Amino acid sequence: MAFELPPLPYAYDALEPTIDKETMTLHHDKHHAAYTNKLNEAVSEDASLEGKSIEQLLGQMSNAPAKLRNNGGGFWNHDFFWKTMGPNAGGAPTGALAEAIDAKFGSFDALKEQFNTAGANQFGSGWAWLIVNGSGELEITSTPNQDNPLMDVAPVKGTPILGNDVWEHAYYVTYRNDRPGYLKAWWNVVNWDVVSERYAAAKG
Repeated sequence: MAFELPPLPYAYDALEPTIDKETMTLHHDKHHAAYTNKLNEAVSEDASLEGKSIEQLLGQMSNAPAKLRNNGGGFWNHDFFWKTMGPNAGGAPTGALAEAIDAKFGSFDALKEQFNTAGANQFGSGWAWLIVNGSGELEITSTPNQDNPLMDVAPVKGTPILGNDVWEHAYYVTYRNDRPGYLKAWWNVVNWDVVSERYAAAKG
């Protein structure tokens, strides 16, 4: 069965003023849709891929053609990204996640600073991630293009719980070329309930 473009879980203007309606519309309806369509093309070109989940495909990217790697990553990353954000969000994490952040990074502000630095320093297009690594600890990493830490080709592997898209199409309408400004503002739309649920699931 073909992969389908997941609907945006809120209105296109729900994240304003942090992320504008035009950006969200283009990002979801054009970019995410294109990744979905091209992922389906890549799967249709190799019968051995039929019926596999996106997570199974991500786990075997070391043997995959660029078309599958780029578009499989783009499909998964964007679905994850939309769900990471929400209206009436922002603030700070609480509970077990907040405790883990304090233990690992010293404070929530320190986490944000390190995460923003990872995103700002990612050369070209890519993503910044907060993951639960193989040791069960929080770790910040970044990936180029549409790679992610679930891929067997990722230099730092783990389960993502938070991720920010630093491709220019994610912020260019409002922020132009000011990636650091976008990264700083983005925390205003992070849905910490979702991130905390992911953390709990990753810890098992």
